[in-house]
Amino acid sequence: MKKYLAILCAAGLLLAPAGGAAAKGGENTVNITKAAQEYHEKMFPGYASKLRETDPEFVERFDNFAFDEVVNQDDLDGRTRFMAILSTLLGCQGIDAYRAVLPAALNFGVTPVEVKEIVYQATAYLGIGRTYPFLQATNEVLEARGVKLPLPGQATTTMDDRREKGNAAQVEIFGERMKNFWQNAPAETRHINVWLADNCFGDYYTRTGLDLRQREMITFCYLAAQGGCEPQLTAHAVGNMRVGNDREFLIKVVSQCLPYIGYPRSLNAIRCINDAAAQMENAKKE
Repeated sequence: MKKYLAILCAAGLLLAPAGGAAAKGGENTVNITKAAQEYHEKMFPGYASKLRETDPEFVERFDNFAFDEVVNQDDLDGRTRFMAILSTLLGCQGIDAYRAVLPAALNFGVTPVEVKEIVYQATAYLGIGRTYPFLQATNEVLEARGVKLPLPGQATTTMDDRREKGNAAQVEIFGERMKNFWQNAPAETRHINVWLADNCFGDYYTRTGLDLRQREMITFCYLAAQGGCEPQLTAHAVGNMRVGNDREFLIKVVSQCLPYIGYPRSLNAIRCINDAAAQMENAKKE
């Protein structure tokens, strides 16, 4: 337990504690709404942050916005919300915030297996250079909570069938046009399409622990958060819609992640969602 609390303190990003008493020295009062206080307590039971002493005005506005106004904007369930937030923090490289938020995600029902799958799959979209610190942080938090590692394996493919099964996942998400897509590229770049089939989809999307809708949602979050990937983001918005994550759902996801990635990337993501919805409508007319 001491190690777990030390991790929370080291993160330094857990905001207001329960209650709305004056800040240090009685000079400032942090007026946190009851709803925000209750939500914070659900995330971090009994935890009191020192940020309300050093940055009371910021804490007041951020907590009331992120933990009251935003979470009560729609009906996205808490578990899905935190899966999206963890994926978003991976995408924007918010390692300190990720370390702080991960215990809250676990408290809201995200399982250790689901967390690991979110980090593993991110490697296909961010690269190990960016996911390695998150894997280390995840292990630290899980072990501090008494989770025994390694977790049960989730792989369903072998080195012999990963390309075939990965391509089957591509087809399920994006349609028949993806069948044997790895063969359809100029010779000098064909190996990239092969890797997309066997590595990106065959090694990750075929795993258990998350279903296909969840995997497409977290991919959407990685891409939205890192920015500069709008063509891929639009394509995966289409993929999300094809597997059942409709426009309304994706807008809810973006809305819940906005406090963690800001307005520009959130607005870009919504534009991509709208472009994808238009593509889906046009496809129906053809």
